[in-house]
Amino acid sequence: MKAGRSPAAAALLASALAAVLAVSLTAGCTTSREPSGDDGRSASQKASPGGDRPSAVGAPVLAVKIDNAPAARPQTGLDAADVVYVEQVEGGLSRLMAVYATRLPKAVGPVRSARESDLELLRQFHQPVLAFSGAQGRLLPLIDRAPLDAVTPSDASGAYFRGADRAAPHNLFLRPSGLLPSAPGAAALTTGFRYGPAPSDGGTATASRTVRYPAARFTFTWSASRAGWLVSTDGAATGTSDGQEPLAPATVVVQYVQVRASRFHDFLGNNTPYTETVGSGKAQVLRDGRAYDVNWKRDTATEGTDFTTADGTPVGFARGQVWVVFANASSLSTSSSSTTSSSSSSASASQAP
Repeated sequence: MKAGRSPAAAALLASALAAVLAVSLTAGCTTSREPSGDDGRSASQKASPGGDRPSAVGAPVLAVKIDNAPAARPQTGLDAADVVYVEQVEGGLSRLMAVYATRLPKAVGPVRSARESDLELLRQFHQPVLAFSGAQGRLLPLIDRAPLDAVTPSDASGAYFRGADRAAPHNLFLRPSGLLPSAPGAAALTTGFRYGPAPSDGGTATASRTVRYPAARFTFTWSASRAGWLVSTDGAATGTSDGQEPLAPATVVVQYVQVRASRFHDFLGNNTPYTETVGSGKAQVLRDGRAYDVNWKRDTATEGTDFTTADGTPVGFARGQVWVVFANASSLSTSSSSTTSSSSSSASASQAP
């Protein structure tokens, strides 16, 4: 929750934080595509970094904005996330938002900056904690007014640290224990997702599914031995920094949404895409080696998303990690996504759910 401070206290705090951050965060909180020092939040607008948050059912989830540029890979802590959202950002690149409720890893990152559409996506949760490196100055007032607990390095410098194995800005990491005393539990995951048997229509046997952004590519390949979909990004396996096996979410959702221009631009003049997650449309759910063409609907920002079959039956997800990839609805007609059926080793056809 956001907390106000007196001008004198704010000045003293800002001075102390500036001294600490000058040493520990000299590289700043932004990407090479963003202006340095993008956390323009004033001292009076700082968020409370935690410690007094409830640990009962009503406790908030932790959402972390995670870098997905090549220099940021492999990431840390993605395997512990309950849900990983994939969104398009400037220049056709991609960024991740990992949501934690049932387990908090020791570290997560690299942490990067927020976008306007994150605020709409996060309204489905009750007062979520958003960890991010910062944002452009014009967006910060919207973040400050949003019903979430926004925490940047300037708000809780002790929860963040710089890794030594890669260069800034791809080396900012978060210790989740510095923001939440414990994982809030599955009850905090108010996504609207349902878990249970697969749709009765049987779907289509599928070996792999590829989703393309203008400057990024994700492929999900079914692994019976892992009971999940092996993730690859830009043709390389997506693992974690501890060197274990590639990530293998039990369910992958390719959700076709409207991606429009926002009112914001990066410092190079590239428009920041706005991913609309309220509304309705088509989606494809991947689980158990099969693909199911479904519909999605989210009536308001404060609700989760319903996924249903053509006759309105709720769609059950496989239990385990869920990846939601937001694909531009225009790709339904331009065939930017492809599915490879497991019934043919060589056939690759454009498929529009």
